[in-house]
Amino acid sequence: MSLDKATVAQVARLARIKIGDADLEPMAGELGNILTWIEQLGEVDTDGVAPMTSVVETRLARRPDEVTDGDCADEVLANAPERADNFFVVPKVVE
Repeated sequence: MSLDKATVAQVARLARIKIGDADLEPMAGELGNILTWIEQLGEVDTDGVAPMTSVVETRLARRPDEVTDGDCADEVLANAPERADNFFVVPKVVE
């Protein structure tokens, strides 16, 4: 795929990259080569290939979902400067 200098200048402006006029033509060639390579990747047959997130098959370590601690609100709130029932009392921030 070939790109002209105007397209490269537009892409550079959108990406907020300063490219001098002398560098537009070589950049157009480089971007054209990259886009051609991407088009070649689209031609690869990937039917039957599962999507992957890693080249090594791994599984996440799991643990049982059990409550191991709790029912200790009085201990948690023991050092609170102010409390109401089982909640911390904090100053109002939003008017």
